[in-house]
Amino acid sequence: MKLELVNLVRRAAIVLPLCAALNGCMSSTPIWDKHMGEALKAVTQAQIIDPHAAQHAPSAPGIDGTSAASAMDSYDKSFRAPTPSPNAFVIGVGSGNAGGGQ
Repeated sequence: MKLELVNLVRRAAIVLPLCAALNGCMSSTPIWDKHMGEALKAVTQAQIIDPHAAQHAPSAPGIDGTSAASAMDSYDKSFRAPTPSPNAFVIGVGSGNAGGGQ
């Protein structure tokens, strides 16, 4: 056990100064810092189909206001009063006959 510890300390004494010396040679951080955020900007711009859509298309195709309000109201009601499940201990099990031919 003591010999293993001595060998570990010797290896660490050799490896740690080498790592510290090589750390000063690495100069990629300024390159990364210079290009910081470019990927995010590119993805954001790729998701924008038409940035000036509001200026040249005042009426976008869609559903009328009455239908939209009704859809939002029923969506909101579905969270206020969800339909209860018949049995809380049976999840995802059908009520049909799974046995077969009879």
